[in-house]
Amino acid sequence: MEGITITRTDMLAVADAVAREKGIERELVLEAMEQAIQKAGRSKYGMEHDIRAAIDRKTGEIVLARYIEVVEPDALEDEVKQVTVERARRKKPDAVVGDFLVDRLPPIDFGRIAAQTAKQVIVQKVREAERERQYEEYKDRAGEIVNGLVKRVEYGNVTVDLGRAEAVLRRDEIIPREHFKRGDRVRAFIYDVRREPKGPQIFLSRTRPEFMAMLFAQEVPEIYDGIIEIKKVARDPGSRAKIAVLSNDGSIDPVGACVGMRGSRVQAVVAELQGEKIDIISWRDEDAAFVVNALAPAEVTKVVMDPDTNTIEVVVPDEQLSLAIGRRGQNVRLASMLTGWNIDIMTEEQESEKRQREFAERSELFMEALDVDDMIAQLLVTEGFTSVEEVAYVPTDELAAIEGFDEDVAEALSERANSHLDEQNRLLEEKRKELGVEDALAEFTGFSNKLLIKLGENEICTVEDFAGLAADELTDPADGILRGEDLSEESATLMVMNARVAAGWITQEELDAMLAADEEASEEEGETA
Repeated sequence: MEGITITRTDMLAVADAVAREKGIERELVLEAMEQAIQKAGRSKYGMEHDIRAAIDRKTGEIVLARYIEVVEPDALEDEVKQVTVERARRKKPDAVVGDFLVDRLPPIDFGRIAAQTAKQVIVQKVREAERERQYEEYKDRAGEIVNGLVKRVEYGNVTVDLGRAEAVLRRDEIIPREHFKRGDRVRAFIYDVRREPKGPQIFLSRTRPEFMAMLFAQEVPEIYDGIIEIKKVARDPGSRAKIAVLSNDGSIDPVGACVGMRGSRVQAVVAELQGEKIDIISWRDEDAAFVVNALAPAEVTKVVMDPDTNTIEVVVPDEQLSLAIGRRGQNVRLASMLTGWNIDIMTEEQESEKRQREFAERSELFMEALDVDDMIAQLLVTEGFTSVEEVAYVPTDELAAIEGFDEDVAEALSERANSHLDEQNRLLEEKRKELGVEDALAEFTGFSNKLLIKLGENEICTVEDFAGLAADELTDPADGILRGEDLSEESATLMVMNARVAAGWITQEELDAMLAADEEASEEEGETA
């Protein structure tokens, strides 16, 4: 078959055209061409030879040559690619070790096979360069909103053409009941860019809270300028959302600015999100006030906070209960997501019944534990006492200050409370010993008998047993042995590591080294952040 000849000017013109079309450096294209010519040269002259090709960047001239390395006689390993100094000096008198003898080869015509091979090499190299260019262009754009055209839809996942790259909008990142077809315009949020073997993967989302926040930033100049901050967003994509905003300028109402004249700004965001209803609320630093705002449009009459369980009890008028909870619990769920608190909603009647029930239960507790009549028990509950421990540990002069009590009553109550606790602790200690929990473990942990019993019920009876635990086995909120107790994962980790020292599994020096390494790693993470 007749050879294919590419002229010098054609070579540079092709390189320029490919570089423009793919948006990559001309130099990368020329390097790919050189590798293709080099591969064709080796196919013609022998793969065992060191054949190199070079294209002159100004004239387009192709130089094909064979390179032979000059080596010491005892270093000669490949007689095709290497030559000794003595033999090399016959052709090049000043040759030294490390030089190369360069033999120019005649230009080659690309036959059909050679041309196809060259094309494959060029296409592969250009594709690699294009992928690298795409990654470099998009790697720092996570957090931006982009516009693109739907290229194809497969199993609900949408491939989006961004112009200079492709992105993926997965089915679970699409708003429910939203359907795309080829050619549709789509706007989405870049949440991740990864370098993968098949090229950069750009992941888009239309359901994430950040997408709504970015849409508001585009519609509300005050947000873009930093006058108004979006503090938190909670979404039930395609249905309803809550967004908390804060103004850094006392003269600007953050809610009004986000709503816009006649609702123009918020409606633009609603339209983009397929009619998703949006509640815009004012951010408050005070948790109770923020929860009240977050439950809008429902009215709240009372809140009771319990930081230990991260729960807020919210009391609403009877007729406001369904509004506060929302359809299928949506309003309270979004409010909980927005505030970070677990929210329990009850009506005024339910709250009154709960308080009466708690009052009766606590009164009964004091009557039984302290052997007092109902009047004294009710007085203690009315004064805010909730446990026998509180009665035992409060100073007697505070008890005596309660209306209807005197010093004798206060001392008697304190004495009875302490006696009750001592008896309870004796019974707990007996149970702890019955479970086989050793005194050494009690002394090592310093835990109360109540906690030691929990360990014993899970067959943790010795310091060695304790040393074999992982911290989350103790503190995991779902199934940790001591879940709900005042024990952090960090404290649990340190206790377990110290138990391993006590059990002789590791030395104190090894533990100190591990702790120092962890502290150093934490500092480095902090600096990076």
